[in-house]
Amino acid sequence: MHAPERIHRAPSRMRQRRRLRTAVRPRIHGIALIEVLVAMLIFMLGVLGLVGLQGSMTRAQTESKIRADAAYLASEAVGRMWADLTNLASYSGSSCASLDRCNEWKSKVSSGLPGGSGTITVDVPTGNVSVEVAWTMPSGETHKYVTATTIVKAGG
Repeated sequence: MHAPERIHRAPSRMRQRRRLRTAVRPRIHGIALIEVLVAMLIFMLGVLGLVGLQGSMTRAQTESKIRADAAYLASEAVGRMWADLTNLASYSGSSCASLDRCNEWKSKVSSGLPGGSGTITVDVPTGNVSVEVAWTMPSGETHKYVTATTIVKAGG
């Protein structure tokens, strides 16, 4: 008896496709990993941008609040002078130290604003009043708010 002869065939198309798929798969996985890394990088840059934006918004809000406080304190000084017309001249310059109302206002300015100070100038004959409130931000910037008005007694 004769041993059957084996027929050598060329590899079938199905076998070729399997070999191609297995050869390509590692490259696809590597590309997917790179895509994930790029997506993470883009996401991280977005988060960093949001953190920077939050920081600048907080700084702007703080500066805005301090400016509003300075405007309020300047208006309060004018209100105190309107309520105390008989001592209007005493609010000007260094003579302000002799008035309790003025000292109270100055202490409010120094405690309410960072590095805050207040100066009041009164021109008694004309009734022109200037109130200057100055402060220093934590970053070292110095700012000031100045308001001017005229205060005269009725009939005077």
